[in-house]
Amino acid sequence: MMNVAPAIVILGQNSVTVARKIISVLPGATLYGLADRTSGVDVSFTNFGETLRELFAQGTPLIGICAAGILIRTLAPILSDKQQEPPVLAVAEDGSAVVPLLGGLAGVNDLARRIAEALDIKPAITTTGDIRLGTTLLSPPPGYHLANPDDAKKFISDLLAGAQVRLEGIAPWLSDRKLPIDPQGDLTIQVTERLVTPTANCLVYHPATIAIAISAPIDDVVTLVQQLLADAKLEKASVAGIFAPITAAADPVIHAVASALRVPARFFTPNQLESLLSQGYSPAEAIAIAATGTSPLSSSSPQIAIAIAPQPIDPNTIGQPRGRLAIIGTGPGGSQWMSPEVKEILKSATDLVGYKTYLDLIGSLADGKQRHESDNREEEARAKMALDLAASGRYVAVVSSGDPGIYAMATAVFEVCDRLSLPEWDTIDIHVAPGISAMQAAAAAIGAPLGHDFCAISLSDILKPWSAIEQRIAAAAEADFVIAFYNPVSKERTWQLAEARNILLRHRTPDTPVVLARNLGRSGQTVKAIALDQLEPASADMRTIILIGSTKTRTIKRNDGNIWVYTPRRYTE
Repeated sequence: MMNVAPAIVILGQNSVTVARKIISVLPGATLYGLADRTSGVDVSFTNFGETLRELFAQGTPLIGICAAGILIRTLAPILSDKQQEPPVLAVAEDGSAVVPLLGGLAGVNDLARRIAEALDIKPAITTTGDIRLGTTLLSPPPGYHLANPDDAKKFISDLLAGAQVRLEGIAPWLSDRKLPIDPQGDLTIQVTERLVTPTANCLVYHPATIAIAISAPIDDVVTLVQQLLADAKLEKASVAGIFAPITAAADPVIHAVASALRVPARFFTPNQLESLLSQGYSPAEAIAIAATGTSPLSSSSPQIAIAIAPQPIDPNTIGQPRGRLAIIGTGPGGSQWMSPEVKEILKSATDLVGYKTYLDLIGSLADGKQRHESDNREEEARAKMALDLAASGRYVAVVSSGDPGIYAMATAVFEVCDRLSLPEWDTIDIHVAPGISAMQAAAAAIGAPLGHDFCAISLSDILKPWSAIEQRIAAAAEADFVIAFYNPVSKERTWQLAEARNILLRHRTPDTPVVLARNLGRSGQTVKAIALDQLEPASADMRTIILIGSTKTRTIKRNDGNIWVYTPRRYTE
């Protein structure tokens, strides 16, 4: 089955509407659009063939909103292994047709059905087995694993030729279809979590019914779990998930086992286990029962319990995942300045926390997310909210403009963690994703004023005294740094910028270049250069970044009336 988020590839803006309908049922999908012909996409490309073949080689499911022929001709040179190819589908530009082309073993027909349902049409499925038998034996639904796909082709051919099949085990997805089931059939479909040896006349499906509970760290736990499964004659492909107490959510041992078995790790809070523990069950037994509803098998390890559910279990509905908190920088403005890492986080996150203006800058990447908006000055409350949400198992993105570690939310989050040290926050996976800072964007817009040593100083005296700011401006000016001023002016703070200018004029000439950059990357962007003695509080606001040149900073007048500003790399006496 498909376990990688698909890529939706479009060649023109007319396809965006259909693409968005598809994304509504495939929320992790990435929208790829041809450069200069599309806008509002996740990734722009210039070479259709190279992009498509690269995604296909990576195993990414492909949904091309274009003619089927162009997909076939593009991918034909690299088709080699039917067992490995990802799903490939063609969708008509107007959404009137969905045609599965490749990836029968990877669930292409099921994917076609999901897309067709979103578009309110019938998919153009042509697979004989799928049509006549009502199911694709090669591509079982989630919760089942086909152990011997190499035997399936002849098996299906025999069924289509009139053979009867005996069903051993419970599999509603097979019982409710058009299979010719007969207790005396020559062919067999076996559904079991036990270790068995498949044969050509027997398809074996392993249901995801096994839960492995780990209550405490253990040395060499991966080997031990594999040995326990072998001793119980259980197939590892039937393991649905690794389950543990929430206090172990950050334990690499738990995630090592989950990774080795390619299953998710899920966690229970003390409240969820309290009743079972009060009945005398050990922590491992209580976790196993909570995951499956059944008593665990006997185990030689008191820290590990294995239980088998009567039906496949969906680990995503049990307990909670390890909470994740990503503190991201979107850059100073438009989506073109967001890193691919930040875009991926925004697509995957369940919750967005931030100042409303910054959340609005994300655009369509915020669709379908829980938004938690707050005033720009409520950094501490915002950080606590984000941490609490993540501790409950959510994937939270704290959104900053620019870079999150420069006068932004990354520091606020770590300050709160350091000061309060709540144990539930220790379980969270915290990650900082950098962004283009305002000073970098401002510098790039006018040349290279940060081309030599520079520093950044915030003129806001809300979180630090003006005396400290004053001292730093004087020191930076005397040391001849280029200086980036953040938070230069607000409605309540106007005199600080004028005072900063006066300090600088003790060390710089009045004609020192100063760059004023406002609304970078947003509507109404302006970037201009003035002389230091022209710098006034009215020149800036909180949306302005100011770059003060050093004694070496130079300007270059251009024919169009604009100027470049740069600071030389070499200092000469």
